[in-house]
Amino acid sequence: MASGFEDQAKISALPQEGVHCFPASGKQIVSRRIISLILCAVFAAVAVFGFIKMGSLLPAAIIASLGVLICVLVFIQSFLIAKYRVAVDYNEKNVVLRFRFSTIKIAFENFDAREGSPDRAEALVDNNLGGDKAMYLILDNVFEDACFQTSTRDLASKEDFLKLREEAFAIADAYGARNSEDKVRFWNESEKTSSVDDDALDAIIEEAKGESSEAADAVEEKADEAVEEAAGEAEKTDESADTSEKEEDAADEPGGSDGEEKKGE
Repeated sequence: MASGFEDQAKISALPQEGVHCFPASGKQIVSRRIISLILCAVFAAVAVFGFIKMGSLLPAAIIASLGVLICVLVFIQSFLIAKYRVAVDYNEKNVVLRFRFSTIKIAFENFDAREGSPDRAEALVDNNLGGDKAMYLILDNVFEDACFQTSTRDLASKEDFLKLREEAFAIADAYGARNSEDKVRFWNESEKTSSVDDDALDAIIEEAKGESSEAADAVEEKADEAVEEAAGEAEKTDESADTSEKEEDAADEPGGSDGEEKKGE
């Protein structure tokens, strides 16, 4: 389905048929096979021992069995990526990637390619190894929330990497999916437009400050009312206490009403 951002002249300059395959690094393939075989043997031994003993070792045996399965899958995948780690299919108009145990296809009209950068672990490797540093390439479906990165260490040779980068940039430029305003923006890509300008943002901040000030004034007013009410209650209590004391003093005086009655008698 056309996206509306295609440049037909650039599309016609691309190959119209064929599949260009870029296999994984031979060193990477060999290391995966050796490591997976060693781990598979270790997990298999633990699984067999655990199932023989049973009892408390049964959970360890089950986990080791899962480890054996994963090692077998990694060993099988090493043969798949030997055929290609990344492929450009001009027949079906897809960029195809081998990612873990999945095959991911990105249609040309959704595809973008950008220069990549190493993560922390890769940066440490680059700093500690001599010679040329690795080069990185991002292969992205601009309408999905994930993108994929490959490097000169992943592919069979630097020449393969440079060829893939050349073709990927040409496809992304020809189909123009990166120009869509509906795409998901990743890797700190700058926004082309902003829905809120500076004046509107300042107005929102001032309004928020005004609402906060009004709320604070309301709270302060309620607190003053509560203090005044409490003071009034305290004053009433004091007046009541004074009246009670006066009545008691009057009742205790000798010239009171009880004394006059006694004299009359």
